[in-house]
Amino acid sequence: MRELVVVDIGGTHARFAIASIGADGAISLDEPETLHTADHASFQTAWEAFRTRKGGTLPAAVSMAIAGPVGSPGNPNPVIRFTNNPWIIRPALINEKLGVERFTLVNDFAAVAHAVARADDSQFLHLAGPEKPLGSEGTISVLGPGTGLGVAHLWRSGRQYRVQATEGGHIDFAPLDSIEDAILARLRRRHNRVSVERVVAGPGIVDIYQALAALEQRTVPERDAIEIWNLGTSGQDSLAAAAVDRFCLSLGSVAGDVALAQGGFAGVVIAGGLGYRIRDTLLASGFAERFRAKGRFENLMAGIPVKLIVHPQPGLFGAAAAFVAEHGEAA
Repeated sequence: MRELVVVDIGGTHARFAIASIGADGAISLDEPETLHTADHASFQTAWEAFRTRKGGTLPAAVSMAIAGPVGSPGNPNPVIRFTNNPWIIRPALINEKLGVERFTLVNDFAAVAHAVARADDSQFLHLAGPEKPLGSEGTISVLGPGTGLGVAHLWRSGRQYRVQATEGGHIDFAPLDSIEDAILARLRRRHNRVSVERVVAGPGIVDIYQALAALEQRTVPERDAIEIWNLGTSGQDSLAAAAVDRFCLSLGSVAGDVALAQGGFAGVVIAGGLGYRIRDTLLASGFAERFRAKGRFENLMAGIPVKLIVHPQPGLFGAAAAFVAEHGEAA
């Protein structure tokens, strides 16, 4: 049994856990701990706080899932800066600063793709397409609406797989009807170019809601995204509910586009906390119909299983899987 620290770092929170890797490669996590990034001057001080909580010692290996670019083969040791917190991570100093012997850095959505590759069938909820497991051969597309829209994909053949992080959330938004034309027109007043994550991400619900109100020539109070999501998913406000349904339609369209672009014919996985919170709404919405609605390729799309990953900590689980993929199970 090998142990390592796994960390999932976003703008607001950093989640820590100890991962155990069994002799058979099975991954298990202890109870995660969440630290607020604003409460710590640096990642190192957050690490030290977690170490104190764990009794003063930690395993000599760490894998970090990071909300942002983590380098490339041509630039393997960048200075990693976060958009929404002041932390800086210098990969060249990780061993010295954290007192570890091995480390892995992985983009947060690549970590989710690693989780998809390693999770068993019980960790997925069926959303659309044939009710069968994700394919064991071929490409699986992974996307998740949150503050932005994360997109990745993985290719696997049996137990072997490879993950690729992408910036697919920044492809152009393509309206399919007059309502989406109105949403695009509203967004174009602020943005020269409208990407899909302007619509198919948590904050996008505000523009959808306001666009629907304008179509009905209604004056509505200023509401933030959280309030609209709560009103819409609970059914307390019919306009907010219509906005949530429209979001689900657009998510279905984007998921289908991503599958076509990536060749994700072995399956598509929706990830992220927002997807899980609206799972019942997704099932009852036109998500599946929009996913299939690709003209001459409708029959192809209808044969793709679409799932929602329900693992409670896919970022941490995926960080552990990424470490195993890089260093091996015995590392």
